[in-house]
Amino acid sequence: MRFSIDAHAIGRHLTGNEVYVRSLLEGFAALDKKSEFIAYTSVRGAEEFVPAPIRTARVSENPFVRLGIDLSRRVRQDRPSLLHVQYTAPLLCPAPVVVSIHDVSYLEHPEFFTRSRRMQLQFTVERTVRRAAKILTLSEFSRKGIAKAYGLDPSRIAVVPAACSDIFKPISRAKAKAFVEGRFQIEHPFVLFVGDLQPRKNPLGLIHAFESLVANCPELLHHLVMVGKDTWYSPRVHQAAENSPFGNRIHFTGWVDDSELLQLYNACDIFTFPSFYEGFGIPILEAMACGRAVACSRTSAMPEVAGKSAVLFDPHSIEGMMAAMRDLLRNTEMRARMERAGVQNASRFTWRGTAQMTLDVYHEVAGERKSAGQRTASAERR
Repeated sequence: MRFSIDAHAIGRHLTGNEVYVRSLLEGFAALDKKSEFIAYTSVRGAEEFVPAPIRTARVSENPFVRLGIDLSRRVRQDRPSLLHVQYTAPLLCPAPVVVSIHDVSYLEHPEFFTRSRRMQLQFTVERTVRRAAKILTLSEFSRKGIAKAYGLDPSRIAVVPAACSDIFKPISRAKAKAFVEGRFQIEHPFVLFVGDLQPRKNPLGLIHAFESLVANCPELLHHLVMVGKDTWYSPRVHQAAENSPFGNRIHFTGWVDDSELLQLYNACDIFTFPSFYEGFGIPILEAMACGRAVACSRTSAMPEVAGKSAVLFDPHSIEGMMAAMRDLLRNTEMRARMERAGVQNASRFTWRGTAQMTLDVYHEVAGERKSAGQRTASAERR
């Protein structure tokens, strides 16, 4: 079998989308030695992140060229059994399509997107869904949302959960704190947030909850560290921090690589994830795998991911978010219990398992195509 994967996200710091495709490719290389895999990358140097023996081929960084010309041309040349994409397939694809749709936030919460991005997703994803041989998603929450949004039989949608990289694990807290102090000049204990600075991640709500925490608990000397790539929404977030009476205790690191993120997770006292909407929520598992107590939203797919191993709150409630952080920081016994439970919870999810489930779908789709081809050939002979 030969399988092609649209891996244009690799090397572009597209956070969840990049983590997803890189982790799948690593799993494929380890699990399936008989099949041939081709990863279509678009950024110079992305090839170094693709494990051997997976072959790479270059497609354009320009999405219009990539989706309108390059991917279709590559698929015609390579003749794979299928093409796996995230959200959007090329306009003309001569192979069956498997599409991963992590959530339908662009339909359920259009206010979180720019107008152009929202319209692009609404058009291209529906076109892809209609022609896809199989749809993959990360949670039961997202499966229900996709089925409802597009009027699909849920059996067309397979739930294949994500996971976190093996790099995320408990390490020496003393060494992690020393690293963070030297690298980011943060000397105080801190609460950590990880996510792009976009409205869906609720960074403004977190800043306001942190202000309330510091004002109501003066004995807590914690700072707030916000890790994530800047977006069109970032100026509002940075302005809110500058206007805060505790702005000197709010830090922005920008995007960081996994090796630095490992240190930040291990150095923080607690991890807070106040997102309004998630199809999964990989940072929850990353923090848990590092042995950190987690406070996160009780909305969308996050309770599925966190289970009973996190303190849940309403992301629309500043008071509720503040109380969750306060309770974890003040109650050391509760925090230790959540840390232990979180490590166990994170172990339920592995990229190896995710890759195997994805391969099962690939072989199912390829087998159906082969059977259909055999039936057609038999009919022609008759």
